[in-house]
Amino acid sequence: MKNKLFSFIAISIFLISCGNDTFTPKPKGYFRIDLPKKEYHPLIKDCPFVFEIPNYTSTIPNINNPNKLCWFDIVFNNLNASIYMSYKPVEKNLREYLEDSRSLAFKHTVKAHNIEQQIISFPDKKVYGLIYSIEGNAASAYQFHLTDSTNHFIRGSLYFNNIPNQDSIQPVLSFIKEDIEHIFETFEWK
Repeated sequence: MKNKLFSFIAISIFLISCGNDTFTPKPKGYFRIDLPKKEYHPLIKDCPFVFEIPNYTSTIPNINNPNKLCWFDIVFNNLNASIYMSYKPVEKNLREYLEDSRSLAFKHTVKAHNIEQQIISFPDKKVYGLIYSIEGNAASAYQFHLTDSTNHFIRGSLYFNNIPNQDSIQPVLSFIKEDIEHIFETFEWK
């Protein structure tokens, strides 16, 4: 009798749970992003440096300094991101520029989980610098500066044109980091 009662209750629960009234929420997801094929061309500017940028980008003058030719934005048109580039000549003030770059990167510690620093060194081209890889939901996920240590200093920072969410931007961030590494590899002072 107990076995029949147990079987009846188990079958009843099973049948009730199979009803049409059950709601199963869909997991949160993000849009599929079609990443473009990696191809590069030289940046054409009357600046004291040259490097290659992706074919799927464009450059526009920096909105805050439109009269400074070597202050410009590299815009990733279909990826909703930009690298803000700013060049300054070094006139015995390299230490000041380095400290500015460090403090601008570390302003993101409020939202960052971690800030990793990586040295850039191409002694044969006299290109030295530092990368700040900012993990977490900070406004800028990647910043860097390059210098020859005597005459030139350039700084770049990557921003996405949306609310920062490390999980949603990660595929695009990894894709753009490869492009920034290509900038480092092809960078030369004139």
